[in-house]
Amino acid sequence: MKNVLWFLIGVIGGFVAAHFMNKDPRGQELLADVDARISEFTSILGDAYRQQEARLTDSADD
Repeated sequence: MKNVLWFLIGVIGGFVAAHFMNKDPRGQELLADVDARISEFTSILGDAYRQQEARLTDSADD
């Protein structure tokens, strides 16, 4: 239970920090950069997943 409390405090603290960072132009730039990197990463993972799925489907059809 103690670990859950610390986890929730960390999540809430992260949201509060992101809110204050978003008010500052430099913070907005930093958050936009982080968002772009996350989007790029998830796009790469999605492409890799679809390629692997296509490979497995092709090999199952053979």
